[in-house]
Amino acid sequence: MAANFDSLARPYRWMERLSFGGALARARVAHVDALSSCRQVLLLGDGDGRFLARALAVAPSAEFHSIDASATMLALARARLAPADRARVTFEHADALEAPLPSARYDAVVTLFFLDCFTPAETTRLVERVARAATSNAIWLFADFAIPARGIRRAAARVLTGGLYWFFRWRTGISATHLPDAEHEIARHGFAPAAVRAFAFGLLRSVRFVRVGARLDGARRASAEIR
Repeated sequence: MAANFDSLARPYRWMERLSFGGALARARVAHVDALSSCRQVLLLGDGDGRFLARALAVAPSAEFHSIDASATMLALARARLAPADRARVTFEHADALEAPLPSARYDAVVTLFFLDCFTPAETTRLVERVARAATSNAIWLFADFAIPARGIRRAAARVLTGGLYWFFRWRTGISATHLPDAEHEIARHGFAPAAVRAFAFGLLRSVRFVRVGARLDGARRASAEIR
């Protein structure tokens, strides 16, 4: 059974502000401008639609497919948009692990503080499904919690994420108990990090991935132009 975030949908924004100030919001939009020329965007677990509203403004020619397991979150996201923007979004109430995804359709994928809700096995399965739905030149915008490599920050991050997992398992029923290595899974399925930003002393990471073949093709074109 999919996790249910309905009970947290309305208070989630102030809970986030109280816990992390504006750091989570900054991590979400760190690479949003990369969507400017995209046409088909898959948005998984956007929640109350704050990122979607920003992305619609940045990518005026794009159509968005927003999938979320919370009907309340989707309703909040829909209500946030003007009618003209709403017409460019397909909202789908579904479990991302089960929702049908067309092959090679999306030139952008967005997963922001979403993949941490899944176990490592579920993350592998989900990333594989999404990678098949992405085009050969797709970008992938990713943001999530991270465990710093060493020192007091590493210890503090382990305590903090452990507490967050306890809370969200209690309130929403997520299956995960610890952070999956989501970045590794995304890379394993053909994407490479093109830009990385860290927030909150390394506890939050925001990454823009590009499909490896697309990056190589761009490098070849640039080399040809130089010659």
